[in-house]
Amino acid sequence: MASNMHPGLLWMIAGLVLLGVEILAPGVFMMWLGIAAILAGLCIWQWDWGFGAQVGGFSVLAAIALFIGMRLRPSTVPVMNTQLAGLTGRPAMALSFTGREGRVRLGDSDWSARLIPGAAIPEAGAALRVEGVEGTILLVRPDD
Repeated sequence: MASNMHPGLLWMIAGLVLLGVEILAPGVFMMWLGIAAILAGLCIWQWDWGFGAQVGGFSVLAAIALFIGMRLRPSTVPVMNTQLAGLTGRPAMALSFTGREGRVRLGDSDWSARLIPGAAIPEAGAALRVEGVEGTILLVRPDD
């Protein structure tokens, strides 16, 4: 039965299958190949390309679609909610600081810490707030 189908229709069906795969297993990769296959199908339908031109046309359209997809992707990948990311916003207590580097107590643990730019150097016992984490160093500021 498939031999009676127009090749352009087969490419469009393949594109829809790829879009369906993207829905079932999201990763924003198959979507671009699916769009390229649908566009190739439309071109094949319009201009009745031979098999070599079909594969070549799909390849070019896939490369263009993937290039566009990569350009539209955010430049920074959001950080997953890791154990350290959960520390942001929590209160801490200054233990000792030498310049902008020091030690703080957070919960029942002591951590290396660095003051955020513009923050005043705290005295021992001062209340601090965790602004972020760089590796295992807490970025802190005085808690107002």
